[in-house]
Amino acid sequence: MKETANFSGIAALALSLAMIAAILLIVGGVRLALRKTEGRRGALMVLAGLVLIGNVLVWTI
Repeated sequence: MKETANFSGIAALALSLAMIAAILLIVGGVRLALRKTEGRRGALMVLAGLVLIGNVLVWTI
């Protein structure tokens, strides 16, 4: 049987905040990437959001 992570308290809060931050980074990054002057900064924000989601997946598996 595969064990699953059981988070409670501050660990669950940290993962939840990380996911909220990742979603906000991706949404804000897409909005910036659509501008001609801020395209690179927006792409970096999207990349940071995807890395943060990857970190949350690693922490929970």
